[in-house]
Amino acid sequence: MKSRFFCLLLSGFCTFGYAQVTSENNDRLRQGLKQYPQADANKDGILTMEEARAFLASKKSAPPTKTEAKPGAMKPDAADVSYGPHERNKLDLYLAKNATGATPVVILIHGGGFRNGDKSKWASDKTVKELLERGISCAALNYPFLTDKPVQDILRDCARAVQHLRANADKWKLDKTRFASMGGSAGAGTSLWLATRDDLADPKAEDPVLRESTRLLCAVCNATQATYDVSRWESFMGPSKPEFGTSEVEAALFYHLPSIEAFETEPGKAILKECDMLSWISKDDPPLLINNSQVVEAPTNRGEWLHCIHHAREVHKVCAAAEVPCIVLQDQVEPKTDATEFLVKHLTAEAE
Repeated sequence: MKSRFFCLLLSGFCTFGYAQVTSENNDRLRQGLKQYPQADANKDGILTMEEARAFLASKKSAPPTKTEAKPGAMKPDAADVSYGPHERNKLDLYLAKNATGATPVVILIHGGGFRNGDKSKWASDKTVKELLERGISCAALNYPFLTDKPVQDILRDCARAVQHLRANADKWKLDKTRFASMGGSAGAGTSLWLATRDDLADPKAEDPVLRESTRLLCAVCNATQATYDVSRWESFMGPSKPEFGTSEVEAALFYHLPSIEAFETEPGKAILKECDMLSWISKDDPPLLINNSQVVEAPTNRGEWLHCIHHAREVHKVCAAAEVPCIVLQDQVEPKTDATEFLVKHLTAEAE
């Protein structure tokens, strides 16, 4: 949606508070004024940062759009469970039927470029239905968008959802030792980050939720990105093209940094490291199943730049060096691995 693009355009500037920036001296605000002339409250032809903030606030105050359930969609056993303070820190829990004891759990993370999407998509997902029938519960997450938080904080929010479920495992009869994740696009990259990131459990945390582990037994990543340190992408995909991005500052706004130059600062380097799944891969990481169906020699458009096979192959290369099991579906010799069977195998192996 255009309004979400405009909010993203402003988010980095609002975070860093450039009071003197206006559409007269900033290309992004000039573009915002052109797309959204109604943001110019005093109609003087100049969009100030104060007017931009006010317009952003008016968009955020609008009531959230309800997602209509599809015919035949499953109803969660526990809906809109809060796992954190943000309004989008919510999850739906689908409990396996006819389970005799604590069940394994698959965390379901929707895609949408960290700008849109909703957990309700999983209510009609074939794999989710199969998992429930095989005795595996599922938890579908919503998470904040880039309009409110940078990607490094969104990733931490998803990790907190894992910790929240573990902290409440007894309540829902979940096996806290058997957690996995599955997602597409942004949800795939987040699943990869959860699978590779060192454990975020803090035994000394005042919040008992944060004392829980964030580690997984496996992850399924559909149309994943290899890393959220976007400065590494050209090293395995070749040069980017202007049409692959939405603006010159898109990469900086991903982290709510003021400019690309901020990548070279110590705080910027720390953020990129935190978001770099490739650098987190180590021998103790769980098995991965990656399905990136856009098999091309080199990306020719934005969709391929974000989702093509080169992301999957770079993950596989680093995993191979670290001796981490990693299947890239497009490079697998027949028969192809099924996501349901992959998850069942790794979540129930010891119980069989």
